Amino acid sequence: MRVACAGDEWQYGTLSSIFCHTVGMAELWNVGVLAGDGVAPFELGVACEVFGTDRSEQGLPVHDFAVCGIEAGPVRTKSGFHIHAPHGLDRLAEADLVLVPPMDEPAPPSVPAAVITALRAAVGRGAWVAGLCTGVFALGYAGLLDGRRAAVHWNAAAAFESAFPKVELDPFVLYVAEPPVFTSAGTAAAIDLCLHLVRESYGSQVANAIARRMVVPPHRDGGQAQYIELPVPTAADALTPVLAWLQQHLDRELNVPELARRAHMSPRTFARRFAAETGTTPHHWLTTQRVIHAQWLLETTHHDIETIARSCGFGNASTLRHHFNQRLGTTPTSYRRTFASAAS
Repeated sequence: MRVACAGDEWQYGTLSSIFCHTVGMAELWNVGVLAGDGVAPFELGVACEVFGTDRSEQGLPVHDFAVCGIEAGPVRTKSGFHIHAPHGLDRLAEADLVLVPPMDEPAPPSVPAAVITALRAAVGRGAWVAGLCTGVFALGYAGLLDGRRAAVHWNAAAAFESAFPKVELDPFVLYVAEPPVFTSAGTAAAIDLCLHLVRESYGSQVANAIARRMVVPPHRDGGQAQYIELPVPTAADALTPVLAWLQQHLDRELNVPELARRAHMSPRTFARRFAAETGTTPHHWLTTQRVIHAQWLLETTHHDIETIARSCGFGNASTLRHHFNQRLGTTPTSYRRTFASAAS
């Protein structure tokens, strides 16, 4: 393992107790990042920041890091400018960790055969391979995810599931870590995964130190579900007045018989029509609307959680937390910290 040990101690702990010794099977010192045509600069930059930046003055690990194109030379980014890749795919044969940022977003229709060969060879010799955001598609085309769990940007989830039916996709988590293959969700989740890889290799103190330098949390609560806009099912004209009334009275205790009377239908007919026209049940639709309203209140007001829970029809904070976590994978308090506007 190649590391730089500058001095005996550093501000976050004693070097010898952290990584200036053998840390086990998960050591990563030779890192290659694939810069394919149309590479996303952000995710590429995350890989360079976490693994390619020299922080030896802090006593942190220095990796043998390389940016690799399909061939050495200029590479077009998705933002229109070009970068220079000093190495071709042959350099990946030395890597202990291969990082794959997105190529040709939103989702590449295919991946060059040479890339597939290089990724399969990396896993075959025991290296770790990590797909960042829609870079996960390259791992899918290489067959490295068949029978495995995987994460991907929620906006590409449907396309991913269609292309790779043998993969167990979890569209809500920030990343999935199943060595030797790792996958992350959209954009900033690349940071979460890269810090996890550091944590697995060197321990939490090193990962925390790098996170501090990057001014990011070393670990984020919840998953990407909290960043997805909840869909609002629409309905035909017969139910539109009832749905509009519901959205104005979310704080009330409501049931199907009452709603059926407002729609001038029997409860059974109302429930059947509701499911046919919105694609969901009245209870599920109402709960979704209440969660959406809670999100808005958390973002824009200083109301406490109990008050928000009552105004949304959840009755108490415990019920709100239950449904919030079920739908968004996080707590109301964590959501507010992330999304509350300064104006509120």
